[in-house]
Amino acid sequence: MRILGITLPENKRMEIALTAIYGIGRSRAMLVLSKAGVEAGMKPKELSVDQENALRKLVESYKIEGDLKREVAGNIKRLKDIKAYRGSRHARHLPARGQRTKTNSRTIRGNVRKTMGSGKRKEEKK
Repeated sequence: MRILGITLPENKRMEIALTAIYGIGRSRAMLVLSKAGVEAGMKPKELSVDQENALRKLVESYKIEGDLKREVAGNIKRLKDIKAYRGSRHARHLPARGQRTKTNSRTIRGNVRKTMGSGKRKEEKK
């Protein structure tokens, strides 16, 4: 089953399969399924054509995939343009929400900057 060019995993439950679409998480997936009258435990290959069309119509009513990514990128660009503090943090690839950076900022900074022990050199034994 495809929705907006995204192929949903065939062997997963619908509540999980819908989360493959950017902008749809577990709560929105459950909401869409309840509105469409589709059971959450069904798999995409078990759906009828009417159920697929109902799901497709509901999912397309939300801002997802390209439109959502474009909006998020525009918001970050706006923060950079007005020279806001959060924008400068995004530009430098650092945490933007007040987290500490001495340790524990590996996800945004990358795994490159690893500390090397205590910094003291051990004397060689003769």
